[in-house]
Amino acid sequence: MNVADAMTPRDDVVTVELPGTRDDILEYIQERAFSSVPVVKPTSDGEQYRGLVSRDDLIEHPEEDQLAMLMRDVPTTTTDATVREVAALLHREGTRRVPVIEDGRLEGIVTVTDVVRAIADGEEDGDTEVGELAREDVNTTYAETPLTVAEREISYANVPYTVVLGEDAEMAGMLTEVDIIEVARVVEGEADTGDSIADDDDDWKWESIKAVGARYLPTRNVEIPAAPVQEFMTPDVVTVTKRRTAREVAQTMLTNDVEQVPLVSGDSLVGIVRDVDLLAGLTDE
Repeated sequence: MNVADAMTPRDDVVTVELPGTRDDILEYIQERAFSSVPVVKPTSDGEQYRGLVSRDDLIEHPEEDQLAMLMRDVPTTTTDATVREVAALLHREGTRRVPVIEDGRLEGIVTVTDVVRAIADGEEDGDTEVGELAREDVNTTYAETPLTVAEREISYANVPYTVVLGEDAEMAGMLTEVDIIEVARVVEGEADTGDSIADDDDDWKWESIKAVGARYLPTRNVEIPAAPVQEFMTPDVVTVTKRRTAREVAQTMLTNDVEQVPLVSGDSLVGIVRDVDLLAGLTDE
């Protein structure tokens, strides 16, 4: 299967144009839950691809307005590349989407979800049992943890999720980056970050939380509610066992619109299967 058969074509890809500002992209990143948006520039020779802006770029650079400064170079591919080649590229580079470029023009976008769909539909190999693909190291947090602290934990763990545990360490829910983005807001012209930093007498204050304050400049602050994680998590978590195949798990992910599924043995949490782990089953890396 080639990229041309799996990608989202240009006509269906949302883009933003140069010159432009962060406001041009906020609707897609925050309100429509896109993880990133391609940037193009109209020229006398037609539209030219310039780069990509992700939700991480917006959060990490809240002081920057111009798309030209926010966008970054990412790996690209072509329409005649195979899905297996793109799966290896996505897995190796740790990115979720790759622009499809021909002669400098954006022809489409191929994403982790596109590859997962190819596995789910039987277009690519999905016979590997997920017990061989799952990760044993699982990012977790406590249900009463303030969202501000959980956001830092997710950032430091460098994963887009955390499994939420209750009083008896039982699995109570799932919190993702998308959940946090949905309730975060940019605050203009404030002298501090409000709820983004714990007070000195807060039980949840830890020294490294000060990094949040250094991260957001006074002229434009990203404010995240400090309420407990359990108020923002998804309580009904879909789980799988190690005997399920990659194809079955791919179908489960697409049906439930999730990017990761906890791996369980009986009532015990024993691992996590992320959509990118399914890609690993198509590669030799």
